[in-house]
Amino acid sequence: MPRVGLSPDLLVTAAAELADDVGFAQVTLSALARRFGVRTASLYAHVDDLDHLRAQVAVRALAELADRTAEALAGRSGRDALAALAAAQREFALSHPGRWQATRYPVDAATARASAGPRIADLNRAVLRGYALPESEQVHAVRLIGAAIHGYLDLQQSGSFDHSTPSADQSWDRAVDALDTLLRHWPTPATDPEPAS
Repeated sequence: MPRVGLSPDLLVTAAAELADDVGFAQVTLSALARRFGVRTASLYAHVDDLDHLRAQVAVRALAELADRTAEALAGRSGRDALAALAAAQREFALSHPGRWQATRYPVDAATARASAGPRIADLNRAVLRGYALPESEQVHAVRLIGAAIHGYLDLQQSGSFDHSTPSADQSWDRAVDALDTLLRHWPTPATDPEPAS
């Protein structure tokens, strides 16, 4: 019988908070049970297993990130939109490091389709409307934007920029400028592109 006071939503919320406190990789059912002062077995009335719990944290994190990104993009275009998208994601990563890590947790195809992941991709495509990219190139540009943002923030979170100058903030601004320049001068493919899916 489910323990009074526990619910799937409450456990996902607590797991997301735990991820921000100790890192997403450290989220376990036993650690979560300790937060509630219950036995680990009590959680199985609300979650299937650890993978299910982590997937739900990932879904929650993607939804929160999509909401923040959409709010940041409202009324913006071109470089302003690109900078707003990048800033929203950076702010989310720095204020919620565990949830940011969770956004890259591998989930099954059905969960991925039902999550806010496609919405985030659409928001990236909305940014690209301010650039003269052919539709066939947009998937490549979306992947590049994601790789640049995630790569930079992963390095920053790991402390890679802590002992060098200039500041990580200055390099971040230069990276956004570089992305803007690249998107404005996107290279023409040498051969007919493979259709995007």
